[in-house]
Amino acid sequence: MHHFKFSIITVVKNDQNNIEKTIKSVLDQKQHSNVEYIVIEGNSSDNSLSIINKYKDEIDKIISEKDTGIYDAMNKGILHCTGNIIAFCNSGDILYPKALFYIEKEFILKKCDFVFGTVKRNYSGSTIIKKGFKKNRIQYNFDFATSHSTGFYATKELINFVGNYDVNFKCSSDYDFYLRMINAKKFIGSSTIGDEIIGEVASGGYSSTLSFFDHLFEEMNIRIKNKQNYFYIGLIFINAVFKNYYNKIKSLEIKKFIF
Repeated sequence: MHHFKFSIITVVKNDQNNIEKTIKSVLDQKQHSNVEYIVIEGNSSDNSLSIINKYKDEIDKIISEKDTGIYDAMNKGILHCTGNIIAFCNSGDILYPKALFYIEKEFILKKCDFVFGTVKRNYSGSTIIKKGFKKNRIQYNFDFATSHSTGFYATKELINFVGNYDVNFKCSSDYDFYLRMINAKKFIGSSTIGDEIIGEVASGGYSSTLSFFDHLFEEMNIRIKNKQNYFYIGLIFINAVFKNYYNKIKSLEIKKFIF
């Protein structure tokens, strides 16, 4: 007896090398969970769509059309969900076989509105395990949780209340969503424990093509939109710039030491 119906959304554009492993990992979940699978494909110029169509009998909904970016595609996916728990597993990411079993357990035991699953995050050159979330940390640091794709599960009620991803933000709209969710103060969150890894998040993606300052200015605009104190935002900005500068110097010193 399934307590929940999951709606898993995959957003993809021009990712023929990775889309298949993502699709297979989500379809695998159907064996032991009640899963609806929706794929939003952004009019790719490569082979992505024909790979998706290989699985069209098992995918509940495929929408292939132009969009204005990843968050526009994600909003489109949410519109088509009929499940009571919604999550993204975007192209290049994968879910592990027991992922939804672990997530469902949290929702049942904690009676919560959202769950952050433990994920393996692949960066170019390193892999780290991200677990849990620190609710108050988002007020000064966007690195407060595991991941928005593959790692974040929310009830349909929560998403309806918080609203869509803001398409004006190009790389950090998920943090704007989280900030609105946390600031609403009415939602209970939980997370899977450290060894209950639910999936892997790929490195790269659109946000990795943007500079440190692109990210930082977008973060500041998100904080302004969410009515944080200007003086406080200024401190966060100065701290981020200083930390970035310090890390660069440190890595240069390490390189000097090695060579």
